[in-house]
Amino acid sequence: MRVLISDIGAARHGARIAAAVPAAELVAVAPEGPLPEATGIEVAFMTRDLFVGGTRHRLNPRFVRFTDFLKTIPTLRWVQTFSAGTDMVVYQEMLARGLLLTNSAGASAPAVAQTAITGLLALARGLPRAWEAQQRRAWEPLYSPPEPRDIEGQTAVILGTGPIGQEIGRLAGAFGLHRIGIRRDAAQAAPPGFDTVADYAALKGLLPRTDWLILACPLTDLTRGLIDGAALAALPPGRHLVNVSRGGVVEEAPLLAALRSGHLAGAFLDVFGMEPLPPDSPFWGLPNVIVYPHSAAASDGLAERVAAIFAANLGRWARGEPLRNLAGR
Repeated sequence: MRVLISDIGAARHGARIAAAVPAAELVAVAPEGPLPEATGIEVAFMTRDLFVGGTRHRLNPRFVRFTDFLKTIPTLRWVQTFSAGTDMVVYQEMLARGLLLTNSAGASAPAVAQTAITGLLALARGLPRAWEAQQRRAWEPLYSPPEPRDIEGQTAVILGTGPIGQEIGRLAGAFGLHRIGIRRDAAQAAPPGFDTVADYAALKGLLPRTDWLILACPLTDLTRGLIDGAALAALPPGRHLVNVSRGGVVEEAPLLAALRSGHLAGAFLDVFGMEPLPPDSPFWGLPNVIVYPHSAAASDGLAERVAAIFAANLGRWARGEPLRNLAGR
């Protein structure tokens, strides 16, 4: 079994992969120089180093070199990606080609959920206001209006009930929030971390009683542009948005308008429609916005958790068992 991997990935994860499938031969791709012999390669593992330093709009050259090589391998059957989302064009092309594509759903859930809750708490406790005063060296206690609202008893509507959404819900419950999960099918019982669930069609009716709108859903035809001007207007004045999903889920022009007017009290934004966020973007200068540069999943343990997912799946592949975390299923 020949497995394509980057040279850095092979050095870092080779022992784990060998322990799972001793017969696996790692075929390493270096950032430059001749490409390896493609004969017999049927599996590819896209490791973290291919992504670091790039964005979906400005890809790491190592990523481009690796994925361009993948397109030339006729024996390739399965690709494991480092990310949880598979909405990028290159992944959709793989699916259209008939390749099996597995994601790393679950590996980033702890870090992303902790980031989302950190954003929620920072906004709830008025940290942007305190930070602005700190820059002026001004001692301005938050006891004057508007004082921070008590979190306990507020309602968080969480779009996405996968591993990330569930962990966000679990953590939010520790602060006494009522948690409503939004997913495609609400017929089944609420998963861990939620008090109740509803489908996307019910979102419009839930927004008028939402205190925290938390986005942790994949970018799909259903969710693209879902949070538009009408959705934001349906929120009660003074509420908050936390986005750790994809920038395309929110329409940015009405989001800016809602933040500037104060209808939306604040937003924690990990993702944007264009990344890197351009220096002239108005989001940078808004006092009620925390810009977090697509770093919600950043964690020194993430690469190992992804490698563990791949190694376990590679074992299933070797034994002829179904793969887990299949995209497009």
